[in-house]
Amino acid sequence: MNIAVVDDGGNLVTFVAMDGTRLIGVDISQKKALTAVWFQTDTRELAALVQPGQPLYGIESTSGGRLVVFGGGVLLTGADGAVVGGVGVSAGTVDQDHQVADAGRRAWSG
Repeated sequence: MNIAVVDDGGNLVTFVAMDGTRLIGVDISQKKALTAVWFQTDTRELAALVQPGQPLYGIESTSGGRLVVFGGGVLLTGADGAVVGGVGVSAGTVDQDHQVADAGRRAWSG
C-alpha cells in the first residue's frame, strides 16, 4: 500500500509505502491525491464523468498523465469547508484504495 498526502496546492507533504509495493503505485497514489485537490472531490466521483459522451470525456489526456479518475483519492477539508489537501492510496483494488484513503481522512478530521 502506498499513501500520499498533498497540500491544497497539490504539493507532496508526506508519503509512506509498505515494503514490497510496486513502484508504479508510488506515482499513482500521488496523482490520486493531486486529482482530488484539483477537482475538489474524491476521485471515484470522476469515473462516470470521464466516460464517452460525458462532460469530462478525455480529460485524462489533457493533463500530461497527471490525473487519475478512479477511486483512491479523497479530498481533505478544514472545519470551515476549505480545501486543505488530499490523500491518495494505491496498491489495493480501487475499492480498497478508497476505503483506506477515506479512513485516513476520517482519522485526520477527528
